[in-house]
Amino acid sequence: MTPTFSTSQMPGITILCMSSSLIFTFFLQSLTSLCSSTFRFSNCKPIRTMSSALPQRMFQQRLDPLTGNTEWVVIEEEEEDGKTNPNPNLNKALLSSTSYLDMLNDSARNRAFHEAIKKTVTRPCHVLDIGAGTGLLSMMAAKAMNSSDAMAGTSMEGMVSACESYLPMGKLMRKVIRINGMVKKVHIFHKRSDELKVGEDLTSRADILLVESKFLQKLHDLYGSEAHASDDIHLTPSGLKTIICVSPQQYAMHANAISKEIRLLSEPFKIFEFEFWKRPDSHGETALHIKATNDGTVHAIISWWVLQLDYEGKVFYSTAPHWIPRDFPGATNWCDHWKQCVWFIPGMGMPVSKGDQVYFQAIHSDTSITYDLRNGNTRTEIGEYDFQAGDFHLILSPERIAIYGDREWRHAMLTAARNALQGKLSPLCVVADDSVFLTILTASLSASSHVISMYPGLQDKGAVYLQAIADANGFSMDRVKVLGRRKTCLTLDDTYQRKVDLLFGEPFYYGNEGMLPWQNLRFWKERTILDSILSEDVVIMPCKGILKACAMSLPDLWMSRRSLKRIEGFDHSVVNETLGACGDFPAINGGPCLPYFIWQCGEIEELSEVFPVMEFNFSQPIRACFGKTKVRFTRPGLCHGFALWIDWVMDAENSIVVSTGPNSRYWKQGVKLLSDPVRVNVHGSCDMGECYSTELDASFNPTNGELIIKSAFLSQ
Repeated sequence: MTPTFSTSQMPGITILCMSSSLIFTFFLQSLTSLCSSTFRFSNCKPIRTMSSALPQRMFQQRLDPLTGNTEWVVIEEEEEDGKTNPNPNLNKALLSSTSYLDMLNDSARNRAFHEAIKKTVTRPCHVLDIGAGTGLLSMMAAKAMNSSDAMAGTSMEGMVSACESYLPMGKLMRKVIRINGMVKKVHIFHKRSDELKVGEDLTSRADILLVESKFLQKLHDLYGSEAHASDDIHLTPSGLKTIICVSPQQYAMHANAISKEIRLLSEPFKIFEFEFWKRPDSHGETALHIKATNDGTVHAIISWWVLQLDYEGKVFYSTAPHWIPRDFPGATNWCDHWKQCVWFIPGMGMPVSKGDQVYFQAIHSDTSITYDLRNGNTRTEIGEYDFQAGDFHLILSPERIAIYGDREWRHAMLTAARNALQGKLSPLCVVADDSVFLTILTASLSASSHVISMYPGLQDKGAVYLQAIADANGFSMDRVKVLGRRKTCLTLDDTYQRKVDLLFGEPFYYGNEGMLPWQNLRFWKERTILDSILSEDVVIMPCKGILKACAMSLPDLWMSRRSLKRIEGFDHSVVNETLGACGDFPAINGGPCLPYFIWQCGEIEELSEVFPVMEFNFSQPIRACFGKTKVRFTRPGLCHGFALWIDWVMDAENSIVVSTGPNSRYWKQGVKLLSDPVRVNVHGSCDMGECYSTELDASFNPTNGELIIKSAFLSQ
């Protein structure tokens, strides 16, 4: 489609409309999400926040990781006299875990937007920047608008309005605008963009292909994985194949990390192209016949987009994976803010043969896209899962489904539970977390057991699910009780006036999968609350957790979070401390611990052996813990930080351990990046000025679940 450009005159306003196209290309494998700051040009007035009025406030929900409870905290807007709210660390906690810093470090993105803005904003006009973030694009527009060429021959005055509804970021943007001397050129207001009368959007382009991948299949096909399990536990019994499934939506993933595990079954192809300079259609359909390029089974679809930023069609930005030949420039380095997206094909996938003409239909609404895939008599609606289970189904994350289907994990849980139940007559077991697996396992292994499942996250959904699969697993719901959040603390009235014989947990808390690994120490908090109703010989599983660590070379991740100086000529140094940028915090403390899938972090290398840092003993109530460990490096390199995780010891003999470390791709690890990388070497080398060992000092606060990590590098 030919890109279009239009200008229109209104009293005191010039509306500039830039267009590009959203193109979806179809691989039979994985996909990417669109997440960008968008320019709009319109006649909108900013909301003034002058000192004569009360400062704006917003309420932010904050989760207590140890209790699962949430509280509302008040965030005050910075006033004109520079006063701030009394909690300066609150904004840091809210913003350091966002993708703002990573996006600002994407130089290819910054150059593309800057070039396009200079080519488009060639005269005074009113520019509205939606989702302005730090105000980088707003400042680019203001600079272009006030250049000598743009001002020549006109008496009009331009205007840039920066819309940022998230107050913590809006406060930070004010600082950036101020230090760059653009307070009078960029007007800031805090409001949702859909509350404004805006003009026309910038456009973008996306692509898709079909792929085969056993790894991606494990992330959604629990029924297929259970068929290969050696136990008799049926989370998805026959006839209820989709009772546990992923949500039919796109899942962000770094497709480059699985390039060796996928098999392309089609060439990339376009499915949608959107011209955002005009009003978008709320409904659209695309129907294509796609030629299969190989024999195989379609397990997923991968998509990405290409953004055209200028009228001439010379400035592009692509989010295609690196293993796809690129017709357009994109990020040259690894970045975390724009990934690819995976759409899973339900069940065991759709078989295709080379040369097959696969019928593909895509339908989009204002908020979603659904796919219909057919090959002969085989039809798969990707956007719609066949919920044969009616209202009984559970929607879980892809990683949780892969864990439940993993043979080694299931065997570890089965062995530990069987050992714990041995010799117990009519035991009372409490499942303290949201583990449907442990509930089913306990009720199935012991015909005389009674199980109380807390299910603080699943709540009634967990109870309905259990009723649907009880018969297939050989137990009666008469022996199972689900409490949900109806009870914050159990009493003997809840336990049939009996003490608890077994306290189980994976631990897993529904909805908290993306959190730091030690935030699952909520299990320890729950165990402490239940202390008064635990029997003297209670068996607790897991019996302890061990915080493990490994020194890592993480150049891509570190570069994506390095401190900012000037971006395309605009000073951004003021944002470093708030965003937790590397190079802008004391070396001894390092940056904030953030959750990442290490295996998706670009170039990675272990520089030390895995070493224990501290232990959490669940046989005792929760308490403060401290640990200090010294370890030598096992290979030379540049150390950028540490990966941290918890190994769950399931039995008192320490023979059954479930690790959540980097070798398992279903859990996120905590990453503690250094302020500056450190050159390290193995002990005994003759290189001077290098470190041969590191000392890690850790402390755990039982009141808020905070884990503080400090490191020191030694030359001996």
